[in-house]
Amino acid sequence: MADTLPDRLALDPRSPFHDAAILARGIGIRFNGQERTTVEEYCVSEGWIRVAAGRSLDRRGNPMTLKLKGEVVPYFLDTVAADK
Repeated sequence: MADTLPDRLALDPRSPFHDAAILARGIGIRFNGQERTTVEEYCVSEGWIRVAAGRSLDRRGNPMTLKLKGEVVPYFLDTVAADK
């Protein structure tokens, strides 16, 4: 597997941007210089992340999300652990 992350990645398996192999490896997201652990989806080129909006659910039972804009830096968790 290559060490490059996709430009856009989603946790939802119904999304066309979902990649189970990459997600199984472990992804970390740094958003505006802060580690974020609640990211549902991200896009590096457009500069946004989607995070759950509390415990709210839509009519299909999926979590409601907010789109936050800023600098997005994804990384693999296993390479960070190997560096330490």
